[in-house]
Amino acid sequence: MNATPRKELSLFDSICIIVGIIIGAGIYEITPTVSSCMGGWEGILGIWLAGGLLALSGALCYAELASAYPHEGGDYVYQTRAYGSWAGYLFGWSQLAIIRPGDIALMAFIFARYALTLYAPFDNIFPIYAAAAVIVLTVINIIGVKEGKWTQNLLTVIKTAGLLAIIAIGLFASVEPPVPSVTPDITIGGLKLALILVLFAFGGWNEMAYVAAEVKKPNRNIVRTLVIGTVLVTVLYMLVNGAFIHALGQENMASSKAIAVDTMATVFPEMAARAISILICISALGAINGLIFTGARISYAMGAEHPSFRGLGTWSPRFGTPIWALIVQGCLSLAIVLFVGSFIDTILYTAPVVWLFFLATGLSVFVLRHKDPQTPRPYKVSGFPVPAIVFCTCCVFMLYSSVSYALAVKPIGFITVTCVVLAGIVVYRLTEVRQKPKTLRR
Repeated sequence: MNATPRKELSLFDSICIIVGIIIGAGIYEITPTVSSCMGGWEGILGIWLAGGLLALSGALCYAELASAYPHEGGDYVYQTRAYGSWAGYLFGWSQLAIIRPGDIALMAFIFARYALTLYAPFDNIFPIYAAAAVIVLTVINIIGVKEGKWTQNLLTVIKTAGLLAIIAIGLFASVEPPVPSVTPDITIGGLKLALILVLFAFGGWNEMAYVAAEVKKPNRNIVRTLVIGTVLVTVLYMLVNGAFIHALGQENMASSKAIAVDTMATVFPEMAARAISILICISALGAINGLIFTGARISYAMGAEHPSFRGLGTWSPRFGTPIWALIVQGCLSLAIVLFVGSFIDTILYTAPVVWLFFLATGLSVFVLRHKDPQTPRPYKVSGFPVPAIVFCTCCVFMLYSSVSYALAVKPIGFITVTCVVLAGIVVYRLTEVRQKPKTLRR
């Protein structure tokens, strides 16, 4: 007998999922480049605030959709209802084959990179560390929802506490005033690059939509989770950049190779490198666990509706989790870890597909208000249509930027990913057109 998802996620659990996925290692990796693009402190803080507001505009759109359709799968559900079965299928196919395994592998690469600085008993251990992170966290999420969410809560609390410690050290450190220098001008190219990187660091604010069926009191808590989680991360990012600016100055901040280490070294030079490596490992593990937890729900939703993926659409009555969706997702993530070997390549390959489907979901707010007006909407986008227009415009910009960048830097990878997405259309035509998929739950 196939079980169904149970409502086991509290407001705190849900916020931990969002915050834990967003705050990975991106904030530590990209901040020097962003600061070099944005000139003085006003530009640096301004671009991070802009990124937070853009993420919030998207969160408001997802809040309306997720509270109106509180089912597993998120975008899969919205795009199926808005555009038809083929659209949801293509989203689920892309998530299963490209996006989700790529995101998990990306964080596994970062975990392994910093784990090597802590303990490297033999050569070529990098892929072992990355693979072990994927395997262990996948098994934890197979065992049960409670085990998965408790792991997520613990990792999120630790990583947030660590980030707050860096903020405190940077803001209250006694440092000599930096020597005044000429502030570099902000260029259009620099602004474009900075925004791409900042929005990458905010990635994950939408993940709550994928587990909507497991949220307690969804009419209230889905909206609260999306808004509180996005605002909380924006505040933390603003504070940590303020701490970097105070401790290092804009010029040193822009040239830093390890900005969190350099900031911590202003007070604790002996322990800075090791402490930051531990913090980034924990941050990466929190992101991996959250991505595994939410990603499997997309595959489960697709398997529950489409015969060709029926095996993924089973919810274990014994463990209370989508076991086969988790196993398949884990195996695909391991394949990328073992054969791609670079987190930069992973970003370039997946970004255009990510922003294409973000755009489709943003537009579905308009489509479903017109197409499905009878469905109750416990929350409607505040200030509509402005946030929805802002979000969709941002998606168009990011789609254009990521496609043009991928074609310039990694054209073979971009073409390969495009072929995989198009293959989804072929598979759908061959296996689904003659079979009417199950009607989406109301």
